[in-house]
Amino acid sequence: MNNEERGDKHPEHGHEHRPEHHKEPHPEFEIQIDRVHYKVKMERMTGLQLRHVPNPPIGPDRDLFEVVPGGSDRKIGDEQEVEIRNGLRFFTAPAQINPGGEGPEQEDHRVASH
Repeated sequence: MNNEERGDKHPEHGHEHRPEHHKEPHPEFEIQIDRVHYKVKMERMTGLQLRHVPNPPIGPDRDLFEVVPGGSDRKIGDEQEVEIRNGLRFFTAPAQINPGGEGPEQEDHRVASH
């Protein structure tokens, strides 16, 4: 009778056949880019990889920044590696490089924030 009870109440065989549970060495991280939530599975990502998380990807006309609470936001270059963790936030802004010379982009920004 103990064997029947053991078979009914303790399905040990089901637990032995779950190797998938141990195959997830990389957790999933939730990050934000321009206030949109994304899930990534890499523990380290370059700026270029981060630019390809959104669809469509972030273009070269925009700079990517990591939000640093209580400090200065950090510009992320394409080759720069970032250690990914839950809650990490990024934002984009118009690139500061202006091959056409100085300005209209900066003047427009001032007018828009008036």
